[in-house]
Amino acid sequence: MFQTISATLKPTRVVWISLALVLVAFHLGLIFYGLISNLVSRPLHMALALPWIFLFASSPGWSRITGFVFWLVGTLSCLWIVVYHDALADQYGFLENRWQLVVAGALLMITLEAARRSIGWPLPLIAMLALAYGLFGQYVPGEFGHSGTPLGSFLGTLTIAEGGLWGSLTGVSVSVVAIFVIFGAFLNAGEAGQGFMNVAVLSAGRLKGGAAKISVISSALFGSISGSASANVASTGAITLPAMTKLGYPRRLAAAVEAVASSGGQIMPPLMGAGAFVMVELTGIPYTTIMAAAFLPSLLYFLTVWIGINAYSSRYDLKAVNADDRPNFREVAVTAGFFLVPFAILMWGMFGAGYTPQFSACMAIVASFILLFAGSDFKWNLKRSLQRIENALITSAKQVSMIASIILCASIVIGVLSITGLGVKVTSLILSGSGGMLWLSLLLTAVACLILGMEVPTTAAYVICVSIAGPALIELGLEPLQAHLFVFWFALLSTITPPVCGPVFIAAGMIGENWIRVAVTAMSLGIGLYIIPLGMIADSDILDPVGRPFPALLAFLQLSIGLGLISWAIIVRKTFWRRALLAVLGAAIVFTPVIIKALVATP
Repeated sequence: MFQTISATLKPTRVVWISLALVLVAFHLGLIFYGLISNLVSRPLHMALALPWIFLFASSPGWSRITGFVFWLVGTLSCLWIVVYHDALADQYGFLENRWQLVVAGALLMITLEAARRSIGWPLPLIAMLALAYGLFGQYVPGEFGHSGTPLGSFLGTLTIAEGGLWGSLTGVSVSVVAIFVIFGAFLNAGEAGQGFMNVAVLSAGRLKGGAAKISVISSALFGSISGSASANVASTGAITLPAMTKLGYPRRLAAAVEAVASSGGQIMPPLMGAGAFVMVELTGIPYTTIMAAAFLPSLLYFLTVWIGINAYSSRYDLKAVNADDRPNFREVAVTAGFFLVPFAILMWGMFGAGYTPQFSACMAIVASFILLFAGSDFKWNLKRSLQRIENALITSAKQVSMIASIILCASIVIGVLSITGLGVKVTSLILSGSGGMLWLSLLLTAVACLILGMEVPTTAAYVICVSIAGPALIELGLEPLQAHLFVFWFALLSTITPPVCGPVFIAAGMIGENWIRVAVTAMSLGIGLYIIPLGMIADSDILDPVGRPFPALLAFLQLSIGLGLISWAIIVRKTFWRRALLAVLGAAIVFTPVIIKALVATP
């Protein structure tokens, strides 16, 4: 057996498996080893990510040649930071000679190119504009100019101090996000994905519109871990989309259900992809508090999608899943264990034993690793287990590297905002442009989130938007958690809203439907994504189910009724006036707290 396996391992494959193992071991080792200088761990994080960005997926030719150069220069620059971190720390972010200027320029250029190769041009272009503003903003007339920063100080703060590439945002990527990405990769390398699907089929398969509801449940479970709406569509959609079309669902509806459900996975506790941990770093609010605050709104989102599916069921004959295609209880019980055991360990570690989220995730990773040697067929298959381990390692390395490239690039923007004070100026603009009116500021912020979210990952869009608009919203009376959750939700708008809506494109392509038709249907199903953040502002009790359980439950019920009425008004075929009446009534119920406050305040 071992000879057969070793014979199939080509040298290149061995190299990539070894690099992936080093990356995973490094990030897990940081959790157990203890404190390491940030100017050591964070540059090493980038160095380990670079080969996966520049070499792993590069095509032969010029791309691979330039990728090798970028990888080599970037790795040597990161290692130079690591070797001389003590001396560099004593420079307090000021570059002392030409060589250091060259290294700083190389690091910034490589970070921009890494992000471009990972996710395309939008985010790197924003970072380039930020750098240009930092370098030449002193020539900008009026209040949006700045006094200028010496080149050595500007570039040094971004590259050899903890104020740019190696700032707190990158720290979150190193110590928390990477751990949960590795957890997700190991969990899904086994049979957890099938377990998700079997639980969903058992829960909703026999209901009317059951195949669509299976998509909602499975995407909620999977999406919380993956943190990527597009990845969620590609994975769960491979199963749910054929099932829906086989049962006669309209193609635009099937694709829309998958896109909407997959987008919602990023707001679903307990993990919320990477966003929850970034929010912990930016707000200083405990992780458990953020999870509690996010629970009812996320549940409300999926409930609204569920109501929308029921509304579509009244228009079309959406059948349940055939009994022969539904797993029996034994199959569900066996496969469910592949995700329930690691999840139980994770939850016990965080909420029972009081360990940190990353330490709890490490324990869950160990459990997921052990389960890779097991199968629902109860057969020992070493070759299958080794293949799963390889897939887990490779997937971990690719996903950690992609997220690292995004966060490093976003860190450039955050660093420039801090150095130049641009964030404060934009905050002042929002305050003055809205005339101190909270709801107008919320509208401006929502538009900014939609524009920035086009082809920019949710986490990056959230970080940049909240850095600019967050202080203004807080100054206008919102609690920090309210402001951050509002921005985080609206950073998701572009997942289902044209003109750029990645999950919709993918779902439409997988099922062979016009993407515009899918987008229109997705927006009607995902109406909660547009209204629930406003509901969180109208009645903040929904964000405090632990401290104020009864008011939180009342707020949840109120928003459920209001959103249900709006959803039916949009989807069900009635006369215009009946639909308009339902929509107005639903909106009035959603915004009842605001209406009451306005009436009370009126003399």
